[in-house]
Amino acid sequence: MSEPVFLRYTRGLTLDEIATLAGATLPTALAHTRRIANVAPLDRAAPSDLSFLDNNKYVSAAAATHAGACLTTAALAKYLPAHVAALTVREPYRAFVMVARELFPHSLRPSSLAKAGDVTGAHVHPTARLENGVTVEPGAVVGPGAEIGAGSVIGATAVIGTEVRVGRECSIGAGAVIANALLGDRVIIHPGCKIGQDGFGFVMGGKGHLKVPQVGRVIIQDDVEIGAGTTVDRGAIRDTVIGEGTKIDNLVQVGHNVSIGRHCVLVAQTGISGSSTLEDFVVLGARAGVNNNVTIGEGAQIAAISNVYGDVPAGARWGGTPAKPVKLWFREIMMLERLARGKGRAEAAADERDKRHG
Repeated sequence: MSEPVFLRYTRGLTLDEIATLAGATLPTALAHTRRIANVAPLDRAAPSDLSFLDNNKYVSAAAATHAGACLTTAALAKYLPAHVAALTVREPYRAFVMVARELFPHSLRPSSLAKAGDVTGAHVHPTARLENGVTVEPGAVVGPGAEIGAGSVIGATAVIGTEVRVGRECSIGAGAVIANALLGDRVIIHPGCKIGQDGFGFVMGGKGHLKVPQVGRVIIQDDVEIGAGTTVDRGAIRDTVIGEGTKIDNLVQVGHNVSIGRHCVLVAQTGISGSSTLEDFVVLGARAGVNNNVTIGEGAQIAAISNVYGDVPAGARWGGTPAKPVKLWFREIMMLERLARGKGRAEAAADERDKRHG
């Protein structure tokens, strides 16, 4: 059985091109026309590969690497063998990503099973409007009145609901369901996402639970990316909104009426309860939970496995359950550890006395 390469190499880049792209300093003694075709970690890199070194933890791997070139800092460059082209920058990993994007531009957007503009095997309602170059893969359904912008790809078995709007150059993954939603341009929705279903709203009572009508929409602005298996509920009495440039990981739950600002980052298994607000550039670590009607201020960061019950000031760094300023959280952990150690010593001393006195 042959071994496939799913993301094939491009023509590569010369060291000069890499240095220009990354804003890196390149030793003059090197052959600047040397071509780099691939990226790899230090311990697996070959002479045609680019790697990076930005941490003292990896200097032993750096000393033994066979990479053709490595992006690193001026302070760490001394650990690289003489045959490695050391390109020095302030932020090696950021520079590495910039070069990798140039080497593998096709990796920045999910690929399609069909040729551009092909809708063979899909069900597209006669009243749906598709601009030029829209690809709809086999088994996908595009509902009545839906509109899809030029260059967008609708994955196999995905469903685009009635009157949904999908912007240009979007990618909707296989098995995704989009309803009651408006999507901007260059939005990426990975496989299995569910966007625009009912929010979870019930008035509880002794005779049963009264379902609250969910009459809002989901608004997803330009350049948003949403990971596989994530769900975004439509609003109940106002729209659920995800701001421009926000990146959401796999298996995240966004409740109804939630407002997420621009360029936020939500890591896997985060849950945001209804009517909460995340201002611009908020970061939520993995498995963070946000209670309903909470506001997290601009630029705030919440540590992984934390639960937020009240408003968080702009620029704050909180963690724990309930979440609080990180310094206070760490102080409480240290106090508990000291108390536990003190109790342990006291119990051991008491056991020793009991042994001596039979």
